[in-house]
Order: sequence, then C-alpha cells, then structure tokens
Amino acid sequence: MDSRKVVIHLSNIYKRFYIGKPNELEILHGVSLDVYDGEFLAIVGASGSGKTTMMNLIGLLDRPTEGEYIIDGVNVDGASDKELSVIRNRKIGFVFQTYNLVSKTTALKNVELPMLYAEVPRKERTERAKAMLELVGMGDRMKHLPEELSGGQKQRVAIARAMVNEPAIILADEPTGALDSVTGRTVMDLFHKLNKEEGKTIVLITHSPELAEETDRIITLKDGNIIGERAGKGKS
Repeated sequence: MDSRKVVIHLSNIYKRFYIGKPNELEILHGVSLDVYDGEFLAIVGASGSGKTTMMNLIGLLDRPTEGEYIIDGVNVDGASDKELSVIRNRKIGFVFQTYNLVSKTTALKNVELPMLYAEVPRKERTERAKAMLELVGMGDRMKHLPEELSGGQKQRVAIARAMVNEPAIILADEPTGALDSVTGRTVMDLFHKLNKEEGKTIVLITHSPELAEETDRIITLKDGNIIGERAGKGKS
C-alpha cells in the first residue's frame, strides 16, 4: 500500500451532459485516479478522449455527475458554487495554453490577483508576488504589461501566478502549446524545477507523448476511460 499523501482522489467519476434528454452524452465512464503529493503526473489522450472534461473536474470548473472527488483532504461533493470558488482559489494553481493574463495590468499585479481574491493584505501580496516572479526568472519584468512580454515570458508570469497562493496542485493545460520548441523547453524546465526543488504537485494535460515522457507517471485516456498507466522517465 502506498504511504504517500494523496492530494487528488477521484473515485468512479462519471460525467454526463444533456441529462435525461435524447441527446444525453456520457464523456467519462467511471474514472478513478489518485495523485500523490509531490508527483509530476501527465494525462494524455487524443482529441475527444475526455482530457478537457477531466481537467475541468479536477480544477473544480465543473462537477461530476456521479462519483467522489477529494482534493487535499476536502470532499467537494455538495459544496456550493461559492465554496468551490474558495477551494479552487486556495488549492489549485492554473496554467493555461493561452496564459489568461489581464492585458492592461502589469506582471506584478497579474501575479497578485489570486491573493486579492483570498483577501491577503496588500503589503504581503506585493512581497509574495515579487518573490514568485524572481523564482521564475521574471524579476526584471515585473512592471511590464503582457503585451510587452514574449510568449515564454507570459507563461512564466502565469506560472508565478499559479503558485502564489501555495496551492496543493498546479494544473497545467497544454502549457507549451502556444510556444516554439525552445521556449517550450524553458517552460518545461521550470516545471521540473518547481517539482524537484519546491516539491510542487503538478498535473500536466498534454497531447504530446514527448512531454508526457518527462513526468513521473503517465495516465492515458481514451473514449472517457483510463486505458493505461505507466512510469515516465522523470520517475526517480
């Protein structure tokens, strides 16, 4: 039996849309998965495999139709939308392919945003945001607007923002998808640094077998089912 702390526990998760209608559609068919503290996990699958649906459920952007989800010891079943929002803000750091930065706001203020929602005092917000930007190598760009940054720099700001509330997990959805190969390599190296040196639990959603191979464990989805699980090359 594995003695490591489980930070994500999905048990027999089903997700259906248009419930009770002639066009009812079941996307996930009883998926179960545990993700452990400090693990770097990849979820891979072709378009239509259920990756996005699974990401939305893990990220509390949607609710399962059936099944149990416990994140960092919190069972989210029955939580209100407001409670889910609070859990999401405290437990999950998101990194998206499209960065999702606020355009007319500096890198520093973008990183401060999650702490604003968490009602962290201004002085502490600024100090923590600066520290995170330094950690991702963006300390000299903190006063720049997103339009003044390259794609790789924007993604590093997004990663700093994802980490600033000390979440239980970082959920990265195709984080290198909009980047060239060299810049994408820089971003993946940063994820490895955060995982190995900072002990961050990272869930990487990707269609790239090469990127998945770099992680500790690879989960393969097909047609809404987990059809494979194996160690990646990142497993020590």
